[in-house]
Amino acid sequence: MKNTVLTFGQAKKEHKKQTMLTAYDYSTAKLIDEAGVNSILVGDSLGMVCLGYEDTLSVTMEDMIHHTRAVTRGAKNALVVADMPFMSYQTSTYDAVVNAGRLIKEGHAQAVKLEGGATVCEQIRAIVNASIPVCAHIGMTPQSVNAFGGFKVQGKGEEAAQKILDDARRVQEAGAYAVVLECVPAALAKKITETLDIPTIGIGAGADCDAQVLVYQDMIAMFSDFTPKFAKTFANAGAVMMEGFKAYIKEVEEGTFPAKEHTFKMDETIIDKLY
Repeated sequence: MKNTVLTFGQAKKEHKKQTMLTAYDYSTAKLIDEAGVNSILVGDSLGMVCLGYEDTLSVTMEDMIHHTRAVTRGAKNALVVADMPFMSYQTSTYDAVVNAGRLIKEGHAQAVKLEGGATVCEQIRAIVNASIPVCAHIGMTPQSVNAFGGFKVQGKGEEAAQKILDDARRVQEAGAYAVVLECVPAALAKKITETLDIPTIGIGAGADCDAQVLVYQDMIAMFSDFTPKFAKTFANAGAVMMEGFKAYIKEVEEGTFPAKEHTFKMDETIIDKLY
């Protein structure tokens, strides 16, 4: 069954946990989709795990459209959500609607995600009014890494926790169909999940959220530059890939690959006629 923003909301009412993983290319999206993951996020995390940037701030709209288009070709059942990159929505409501529209029209996403709480509610409302579903993102918002002074847990103190709870209420009122809670204490995420009517999607926010999301390279050990505390290794694909790469090098150097079964035949008497 095709996953949509409506099925995501219905799952919360039925107390059914939902799953989300990132993807940035066709073949990975196809595998994730066939595995039965409910939603795929084309995250601006691609800046770090695909393009080698130190953070997400350098990712452009063209990057996001390019990768989103690839993912939507591979995902048939998962709800595909595309991140709005840094400065694609902060500058004005007009820019926010135009850029969200590009991710839908050119990237073929079914929803967009943007970071921020009360400060971006005007943009959320305008995008939703343009018939584009919006997933909000509060707590640790990577595009604000410089303002936060690094990738740090948010909402540990009373004032900070209240602000995140207030932000959650505000983005729901603005029309978001769901909200990502990143790097907030589990108890706060539980409170927010119980307070809101829309689904919460946790990443480093405990098990009480309505859904979970992870960067797929983190959960299969493909990205070794940095391993977040909240990421669990479900399969060591990185080690398997490394083993395969090394085996390939060895066989090429030894001359055992390609073998006869990997080559094509011809009438070799032709060779003698060549000059």
